[in-house]
Amino acid sequence: MTETTHTAPAKVPRATAPPPATGRRSSPPRGGPLRRLTPWLFLAVPLALLVTLTYVPVGNMIYYSLTDWDGVSPDRNFTGLDNYEQIFTRPELFRVFFVSLYYLAASAVQIAIALYFATVLSFDLRFRNLFKGILFFPYLINGVAIGFVFLYFFQDGGTLDSVLSWFGAGSDHAWLGDPTSANVSLAGVSVWRFTGLNFVLFLGAIQSVPAELYEAAQLDGATRWQQFRHIIAPSIRPVVSLSVILAISGSLAVFEIPYIMTAGATGTTTFVIQTVKLAFQFNKTGLASAAAVVLLLIILLITWIQRRLVPDEKVDLV
Repeated sequence: MTETTHTAPAKVPRATAPPPATGRRSSPPRGGPLRRLTPWLFLAVPLALLVTLTYVPVGNMIYYSLTDWDGVSPDRNFTGLDNYEQIFTRPELFRVFFVSLYYLAASAVQIAIALYFATVLSFDLRFRNLFKGILFFPYLINGVAIGFVFLYFFQDGGTLDSVLSWFGAGSDHAWLGDPTSANVSLAGVSVWRFTGLNFVLFLGAIQSVPAELYEAAQLDGATRWQQFRHIIAPSIRPVVSLSVILAISGSLAVFEIPYIMTAGATGTTTFVIQTVKLAFQFNKTGLASAAAVVLLLIILLITWIQRRLVPDEKVDLV
């Protein structure tokens, strides 16, 4: 007889059904009320300072521009748009805007100088850090101090006349005595002072360009001019646009240098100097406020036009 052995069949594991869906998704735990208020707590102080020191004064200025307030008495009679009508109909009030053309031309010169030196000093040169400090140093000096220094520089028999006498040039010219030479001299002082600001802005933008682009351009045999045209210029276009806006608004709102050096005499009165005189010398705070509102609107309009003509473009050089 043969003995037969029976083996037990192997057990097949059963597939377990997935747990029934409950229809709810797990959500991250929510914080308490303090956690939700944390961003607003950080913003509270800056917003309070912004409203208190910016928007409230602007609102008061607009209100004063519609009155005949003298800045002292509590009486403020509503005059409507009479102050604005005087600004645009009295030539002596609006003519001072032409003085800003000198500073606008000076702003173009200082942007060109700053862009040139920022490009040159972005390359590997000897003593470039020294030259960076020399270019930026005038911007660190107080504007009042600069005004007094150049007041002695341009006075009769001053530093400029002494230097010119070394080369045999005449020293009998009154640099601050007639409107043309006075405005050109004051605009030159603004170039000396504010070139450093544009220089730092341009230099920071140029140094933010990846170094691999310069290395690839050098391997391809690109010259410095070609590197500037195809690499540097497209990358710093937004910064140049910002500098143009600052230059235009700054040329319209010049105050420190001409006020310290000439106090607005000999045809050097700017729009801001005239506004200050209207408010504190002639006690016409309402008219001065209207002039300030007009200046604000002009700057906003120029900025809007510039942003429309030269919109921001995303530059991707890599």
